[in-house]
Amino acid sequence: MEEISKTYDPKKSEEKWYSYWMENGFFHSEPDGREPYTIVIPPPNVTGVLHMGHVLNNTIQDVLVRHARMQGKNACWVPGTDHASIATEAKVVALLKEKGIAKSDLTREKFLEHAWEWKEKYGGIIVEQIKKLGCSCDWERIRFTMDKDMSDAVIHVFVDLYKKGNIYRGVRMINWDPKGLTAVSDEEVIHKEVDSKLYYVKYKIENSADEWITIATTRPETILGDTAVCVHPNDERYKKMVGKRVIIPMVNRSVPIITDEYITMEFGTGALKVTPAHDINDYNLGVKHNLPIIDTINPDGTMSKEAGFYIGKDRFWVRDQIIEDLTALGQVVKVENIRNKVGYSERTNAVIEPKLSLQWFLKMDKISKPALDNVLNGTIKLIPEKYINTYRHWMENVHDWCISRQLWWGQQIPAWYCIDAPKPECRETIVSETNPGKCPHCGSKNLRQDEDVLDTWFSSWLWPISVFDGFKTPGNKDINYYYPTNDLVTAPEILFFWVARMIIAGYEYMGKEPFKNVYLTGIVRDKQGRKMSKSLGNSPDPLDLIAQYGADGVRVGILLCSPAGNDLPFDESLCEQGRNFANKLWNSFRLITTWKPEPTEPNEDAVKNSIWFKNKLNEQVGIIEQHYKEYRISEALMAIYKLVWDDFCSDYLERIKISCRNGFPQKIYDDTINYLETLLKLIHPFMPFITEEIWDNLRKREEKDRIIVSSFPTPEKYDTALVSHFEEIRKSFVRNGRNLHQQINLPLKQRLILLSPEPGSIGITASDMELSGSVYGTAAANSKDKLGFVLKDTEFTFCLPEGVVLDKSQEKDKLKKELEYHKGFLKSVEAKLNNPKFANNAKPEIIQNEKNKKADAETKISALEKQLENL
Repeated sequence: MEEISKTYDPKKSEEKWYSYWMENGFFHSEPDGREPYTIVIPPPNVTGVLHMGHVLNNTIQDVLVRHARMQGKNACWVPGTDHASIATEAKVVALLKEKGIAKSDLTREKFLEHAWEWKEKYGGIIVEQIKKLGCSCDWERIRFTMDKDMSDAVIHVFVDLYKKGNIYRGVRMINWDPKGLTAVSDEEVIHKEVDSKLYYVKYKIENSADEWITIATTRPETILGDTAVCVHPNDERYKKMVGKRVIIPMVNRSVPIITDEYITMEFGTGALKVTPAHDINDYNLGVKHNLPIIDTINPDGTMSKEAGFYIGKDRFWVRDQIIEDLTALGQVVKVENIRNKVGYSERTNAVIEPKLSLQWFLKMDKISKPALDNVLNGTIKLIPEKYINTYRHWMENVHDWCISRQLWWGQQIPAWYCIDAPKPECRETIVSETNPGKCPHCGSKNLRQDEDVLDTWFSSWLWPISVFDGFKTPGNKDINYYYPTNDLVTAPEILFFWVARMIIAGYEYMGKEPFKNVYLTGIVRDKQGRKMSKSLGNSPDPLDLIAQYGADGVRVGILLCSPAGNDLPFDESLCEQGRNFANKLWNSFRLITTWKPEPTEPNEDAVKNSIWFKNKLNEQVGIIEQHYKEYRISEALMAIYKLVWDDFCSDYLERIKISCRNGFPQKIYDDTINYLETLLKLIHPFMPFITEEIWDNLRKREEKDRIIVSSFPTPEKYDTALVSHFEEIRKSFVRNGRNLHQQINLPLKQRLILLSPEPGSIGITASDMELSGSVYGTAAANSKDKLGFVLKDTEFTFCLPEGVVLDKSQEKDKLKKELEYHKGFLKSVEAKLNNPKFANNAKPEIIQNEKNKKADAETKISALEKQLENL
């Protein structure tokens, strides 16, 4: 054993033990006869760096994995990264731009060379950062969503679903990202409430000298693509106009006035401009009423040739300019300031442009049914359960999934189109896992593969299967052993994005759920309640926190107040609290190592204290294990924190120091070492580094006898009455005795004299007496100045030590204030008990609890009144 340092050095311990665990294969798992425990990591973007959300998510996973490993399960935590098509391509394009290279100047193959080069250089940053946190992933199993085997699985699934009739290609209204130049799914659109303007514009009725109809729009730049004006059939204001035609401003296009019950008569003027190419609802109206479609906005958000005006100008510049031009024509009635919701791309933060586009889609209606049924029937549990309703709403209103993206980085869609065929009528689409070489219909070798790639989520929805090569080699030993996995830990915002889709894939390709439990974390927020983000600059760098407080301190800090599903109000002081906890643990360990055990019998006081803590420990082990079972991870940590800080350090060690001041009997020393080892095992999942360090120094061990693979404590029987007695009498006696000293400004070393009852009769020990600053004795000088308190119907009476005079007026004031408080408390309890609504509706145990409060208050009031009489 190394010489034990006075202070704990987190950096030294972290570097030493993480390397040791890795080198000795403690994180690696292979199928064997044990019960498996499996987690697949939510793969972070290969572009990413560690942020506080990652810290929360990965710490929870590591706690669960380490706990399972210590339970003797074969724990396997599969790590990996996601290729993140849009984000990575944007990074590579920006890097090339700095070198003066445009993406359009490169072939696809050359661009992908640059992308892979970028990935190899920067893609592993977040992996190394996750290691700094102490995460015990099986790094020998690390996967990347564009590894060949993973990509092959994606292509296989696409082809299979296409052959089943679940995938189709068609022109539909989609969400278009003008910055990323790609389609994005509904779930990748963030709707933000923003300040906008509502423009009221007059359209002239055709062949009329003075008739106009006014429409209201937030997007006047789309006026150039209008192909109708629509009103509600019951709107009396417009009945005479129905069937007539209006002239679209600027372009002077004649379009019909149509009716549809879709129109909301109360919004704006009740007349809607219909632009089928640039709004999903307008598109649906266009299909229903057979309206022409005029696409006036280019993919990059500029005006197209079809617009006829402002060609090549940005849509938002045109928004202002067209209003200026229409005002000059006298066709702008008014402009109102409003608040409305606008869709933004989650990937690039560009304003989404609804756009008709030829894309690939996955039908979701039938394939998603098992994923809904098996969450509702409890086969898969969502934690907390409040998310079940959200999940059900999404799944019952699911839309077809747009799975194609106009990018080069990703899995290229395995579809080939027959072009310039010998037979003019042949325009065959061939979907195949490999290049078909020639058209099976006409024999032409002139085939062109679809340029698009698949949505990144179409890769990661296969994650729990593909990481175990479930598609490459179905029924292999890994997939048979590790699937279904046990727990998934992720954020609620990707419940539909990723979680639901993995469940769909699990039932489609494995016939069963991909995981049994889904633990949904909250959002990490700052003290003002804002979500932590780089753009706001309100998020600390986790690596800086680790450098300052140690990985264990940061892990404790992030989990101290993060119950499942609830947002975490993060404050750096929580990490400081975590570091202080580590220091407290280290100091208690150092204290114990200074003790020199002797072959003597322990005294009664030491035995009682040891027996009490053993029972307290067994009680808490059961409570902590129940917290784990119910996924109350934050509560498990808090129970351990209090057990170590309050019960072990502040109570047990302090009492043992007193009862063994004349020498430490071997029995008490051994008990204490055993208790500390049990505590270290409880703490280890949360604080792996310091616990391994103390474990290593606590006694001589075999090389592989490490806490990471030690047995997690299991609940044992304990004496409930003994534990309760300590809390209610012994601990309270010490606290009240110290409070009496404070009330009369008496130093603790000047002991109060306990007149009654006799300590042994109520189970008060010698160490309790010393810690409370009291001694047992008969009446002495100044014995007429009585002090006291009441515990569990027992009145404790003290007198002052000889030579000390009580300031009666000051003491009376304090007792009167205390008496006033307890009378007020009693009044509030009685009011609750006398309330018929409470008495008739509250559970019996709650009513009994209030009655107990009433009796306790009455006892305290009686004792205080007696003390006042004696002064």
